[in-house]
Amino acid sequence: MGGYPRHVAPVDADGGKFRLALAPHVNHWWSVPLYVNAVGLTTSLMPYRGGGVEMTFDFFTHQLQVRTTDGTGCAIALEPRSVADFYAEFRSRLAGLGIDVPLMASPVEVAHAIPFAEDTEHCSYDAEAAHRFFLSLVHSARVMSEFRAGFTGKASPVHFFWGAFDLAVTRFSGRPAPRHPGGIPNCPDRVMTEAYSDEVSSCGYWPGGDDEGLFYSYAYPAPDGFDRAPVRPASAAYNTDLGEFVLPYLEVRRAEDPDAYLMEFLTSTYDAAASLAGWPGQAVRHRP
Repeated sequence: MGGYPRHVAPVDADGGKFRLALAPHVNHWWSVPLYVNAVGLTTSLMPYRGGGVEMTFDFFTHQLQVRTTDGTGCAIALEPRSVADFYAEFRSRLAGLGIDVPLMASPVEVAHAIPFAEDTEHCSYDAEAAHRFFLSLVHSARVMSEFRAGFTGKASPVHFFWGAFDLAVTRFSGRPAPRHPGGIPNCPDRVMTEAYSDEVSSCGYWPGGDDEGLFYSYAYPAPDGFDRAPVRPASAAYNTDLGEFVLPYLEVRRAEDPDAYLMEFLTSTYDAAASLAGWPGQAVRHRP
């Protein structure tokens, strides 16, 4: 796959923040992520003034496409330009469609959070890398969707969180969890409190942390011995800095059967979390 876009503020500023503002709140913030579709990432349809609007990041045409249920819309080029310039055009084009939504117009979950309207520092966009990243999401979502389907308990959709910039799916034991301590940069503690109100085993794909990104798996709260649990495949390891098991995307891509290789990681790390924490039998039962 190679490299990735160096800055992803349009995904945060536009589709993500608008979905947070417009979509009805769902537990664990399931109302705010984006979803992988046939061309990139989409907000899906969001309610607005008796109708609706959808925003899609198209990584084939390299446009942010906005469509309304009134039949109107616009397209904004994804290309090298400052975040401030992109954001100004985005708000102007929305105003032309009669769409005005108040936003917290700055990044979240990053230490260096420059307001979008003031960010002239980040100007890069690599179309080829963005398309390769989209393909990595397609392949990851396919396996993660199959993994989700094998679980009979409560599970999240396979969705893309634009704050941490990861594709994730989460399984729930059905038991409450201790209050999350928070402490995420530029992210209110109440966000983490809501996200981790229940005991979970969560996994996903994150493009940071390695040349081609990492698959990860963690438990909250982490049961005793989780960091020492034997998991598969052999290239998986516990990362003490991240507090989770990781598997390099490169290792999956090079495997003889990448889907089976990744599924082994997702299943074995979940089994370790559920077994060590003593999850209730109904929560751990798999579909035949």
